[in-house]
Amino acid sequence: MESNEAKGAVAEKTAAGHQHTEDDPAALFEPAGWDERYRGQEKIWSGNPNPQLVAEAAGLAPGTALDVGCGEGGDVIWLASQGWTVTGADFSANGLARAARHAEQAGVADRVDWWRVDARAFTAEGRSYDLVTSHYLHPPDGGMVEVVRRLAEAVAPGGHLLVVGHAPSEVFTHMAESHRRAMFAAEDLLPGLPDDFEPLVAEQRPRSVNRNGAVVDIQDSTLLARRARAR
Repeated sequence: MESNEAKGAVAEKTAAGHQHTEDDPAALFEPAGWDERYRGQEKIWSGNPNPQLVAEAAGLAPGTALDVGCGEGGDVIWLASQGWTVTGADFSANGLARAARHAEQAGVADRVDWWRVDARAFTAEGRSYDLVTSHYLHPPDGGMVEVVRRLAEAVAPGGHLLVVGHAPSEVFTHMAESHRRAMFAAEDLLPGLPDDFEPLVAEQRPRSVNRNGAVVDIQDSTLLARRARAR
């Protein structure tokens, strides 16, 4: 199953056993739709960290991190458990409330804080982080390139930006056309990187998910870039 948040994109089977096949695809791109989804008490996602985050961040020295689109906080909690000081950001107030409860339950609340912000209008506001990460955000109409540009502003000199999303694939033919158009290849995001960023990884990586009891192979578009150190 999806290990964490797949915002504005794929409808996989959730930890609560619900199947999300949105009647109104636009709801997956706006805060109100996610506030409604997070309104109940049941967990939506597994709470496990996303695998590409583990693959890339496990080799980094812990510092400060920002997770944009943090949802219920699975990645935030994992980073905090690895020694990072983490800010979880999301546009859903209900999602952030859930994430805060989960961090408290995991015993890492003293290492995290929360920021309500829409990635599409994100500005760093003078903040900087050693790692900025975002998983499965899929704004419509190619908007992820602009999101990458905005997120890059928050990366400290010498820090890393990790962006992961769903690559277009025939396995998503059951999704609405607006969902499929929002997916991207890692290479599509490169124009969003400022000149002082060096791409380290820009590739599609295989991952298996459970859909209605069957294992389905999908591709994670994975972009990892490093900002040059200040001279």
